[in-house]
Amino acid sequence: MENNDFGDEYENDFDLKAFLNKYVIHWQWFVLAMCIGLLAAFLYLRYTVPQYNVSTTILVKDDKKGGMLSELSAFADLGMGGGMQSNLDNEIEILKSRTLVESTVRKLNLNTTLIIAGKIADREIYGDTPISVNFMDKSNGFFQSSIDLNFTEISPTSFELVNKAENDSSKIIIGNKKEFQYEKPIMTKYGALIISKLGVSNQKLNTSGKSIRIVVRPLENVVQSFQGRLKVEPVSKSSSVVALSITSPVIKRAEDFLNNLTVIYNEDAAADKNFISENTSVFIANRLKLITQELDGVEQDVQSFKKSNQLTDIESEAKIFIEGSNEYDKKGVETEIQLNMVSSMLNFLKQSTNADLLPTNIISGDASAAGMINSYNQLVLDRNRILKSATEVNPSVVKMNQEISSLKNNVQGSLQRMQSNLNIQKRNLNSEENILNAKIGKIPAQERQFRVIARQQKVKEELYLYLLQKREETAISLAATEPNARVIDDAKGDKIPISPKKNIIYLAGLLMGLLIPFGIIYTDDLLDTKIKSRLDLEGKTMIPFIGDLPTSDTPSIIMKAESRTSSAEALRIIRTNLEFMLSKVPEGMAKTIFLTSTFPKEGKTFVSANLAATFALSDKKILLIGMDIRNPRLDEYLNIPERGFTNYLSSNNLKLEDLIVKYDGYDNLHVLPAGVIPPNPAELLMSKKVDTLFETLKAQYDYIIVDTAPVSLVTDTLLIAKHADTFIYVARANFLEKRMLSIPNGLYKDQKLPNMCMLLNDTDTTKGYGYGYGYGNELEKEPWFKKIFKA
Repeated sequence: MENNDFGDEYENDFDLKAFLNKYVIHWQWFVLAMCIGLLAAFLYLRYTVPQYNVSTTILVKDDKKGGMLSELSAFADLGMGGGMQSNLDNEIEILKSRTLVESTVRKLNLNTTLIIAGKIADREIYGDTPISVNFMDKSNGFFQSSIDLNFTEISPTSFELVNKAENDSSKIIIGNKKEFQYEKPIMTKYGALIISKLGVSNQKLNTSGKSIRIVVRPLENVVQSFQGRLKVEPVSKSSSVVALSITSPVIKRAEDFLNNLTVIYNEDAAADKNFISENTSVFIANRLKLITQELDGVEQDVQSFKKSNQLTDIESEAKIFIEGSNEYDKKGVETEIQLNMVSSMLNFLKQSTNADLLPTNIISGDASAAGMINSYNQLVLDRNRILKSATEVNPSVVKMNQEISSLKNNVQGSLQRMQSNLNIQKRNLNSEENILNAKIGKIPAQERQFRVIARQQKVKEELYLYLLQKREETAISLAATEPNARVIDDAKGDKIPISPKKNIIYLAGLLMGLLIPFGIIYTDDLLDTKIKSRLDLEGKTMIPFIGDLPTSDTPSIIMKAESRTSSAEALRIIRTNLEFMLSKVPEGMAKTIFLTSTFPKEGKTFVSANLAATFALSDKKILLIGMDIRNPRLDEYLNIPERGFTNYLSSNNLKLEDLIVKYDGYDNLHVLPAGVIPPNPAELLMSKKVDTLFETLKAQYDYIIVDTAPVSLVTDTLLIAKHADTFIYVARANFLEKRMLSIPNGLYKDQKLPNMCMLLNDTDTTKGYGYGYGYGNELEKEPWFKKIFKA
């Protein structure tokens, strides 16, 4: 009986109109939900603080992409302006660094906020403020604390200041005194606080009668807020122009933040670049001090030598002999200078650490060594700049430390090779000079001694002049430090807020107003597995459908001759449709109609009684028989005696004429009650007297309507099914589940109930289920607002 093959064979096309009708019938809820959604959107826009986008563009120096023209290009012949190598990706990370953001927040005092009360919502004021708040001693405790004070002006010279969190002793920073004077220090747990009165151009911000909140937030939270909202992005891949943007409810504050961020970034970059020049300047100053002392000593030796030997112009006297050795002497001096500088650099390199910078422009004659020193200094600077926002264990820092150590070893090796080559060159020059000295062996010993002293003097003098030149070059570098970024567009905020978007919020409110009731109705319909209307039967059964019966508020026979209700009209339509089902019944024989259902309480007894009354009004002789002998319920709708069908079957003395009663109010309606409940109902229905009963009654009446038992619980109905000309299978809307249609489908397929048809009882036309009945009656329409609450 549970086999169902009808769903796939008779599935109909999707009915869009029927689908929409389930939602259109609840149009009041959609209208109400959309109004609520639009109201919620309006309130959200009314009370939400708008956020504005503020942006600036800067040109960052990037050596890979050309960058900007260096201010030191005029000194390129001195070897300046090429030591610092900038990379756009590194500069972007520096611009987003926490250290730079924190410096900007500290400079602008952005952790202190003034909030003025409004009619709708409080708002933050910045820039053109009526008062200024300044904590004089800003310790670490101040930057880590949360302070909330209420300011109210009492007079032009005084004001009231109270702690907002009076119940939390940890947040109270001022004493019990509440009245204070402008410009006078107020002692707090974080030091002196001075509040000054300012003149404002906006009259709405006058302090008179206004309550202003002074809020100080922890610096860490403020920095995280600005850092999270700050965006630094290159404008394009081929340029070094960078766009900085931030969202904020206060445009002026965001503009000041971006402008000062750029200024501090340039200041830090300039400080990094000056760091090399300053270290070089210190190195040169130390060497000049030492060379000056050595040169002074050599000159004293020359004076003493000439004085003791009474010499005036030794060079002119020995000119002929030393012309041949001038070239070697010159080369020897140059070699000696280079050896001296290489030795000094090697000593400095051994004593320095990986964090120290090496002097530049000191070693000449070896471009590779100078290039490695510049690369070494650049790596040290890059490592130090990254350490401002990272730790020693950062993978980038560890990698750069390894590169610095490797490059330092390479510089040391290059200098050692250079020293070795210079020593070889010196030996060769000395050898050649000794040959010439042998030729001038007749020169007095005084000349030889003077040459030694003079040579030392010349070396010291040239070294002294060389260092003076480098000191001037370094001073020029310090005086003409170029900025790392040039501002193209100053920070400017958009006039239209980026959030909330009015159109999107209103659209979202409207959509929510549509989707919420739609979702509720759809979910309710999806989870509801009960039959509601004829639409739920279509495609799931091929049993003929004779009509549906709307809900009736009267628990009795509703069919009267004057009845014009929708239920009465539905019964008349069902009566007409039944005539088609009974068209094959022979003339002169009663048309026998059996009614059954799947479960009790589906209304088959109610339908039986009213259907009998309906046929009786058509001037036909009708007999209503109660054959649901296990649970007879005809007496709930009709005033009938207790004896009836079961008494007739169980007794041999009773006659049918004595048990059949005529129902008052109807000329042609007769009723055979079910009788008392027997102990053996199934066996009783198998009696031959049942066959005799129907043979007798079919000859006396025009229609016989039989109320039988539910087919899913007992077999009683199947035992007497052969006497029916048609079977009305009653299904109750909002009661019978769709899966239970397999029972009537199985009975129909196996032809266990002859000439089956289906009737849907208790449909609710007010919710779009079933069909409206009645014509010629004008029903009073309810106001829409009453329908909303009724629905």
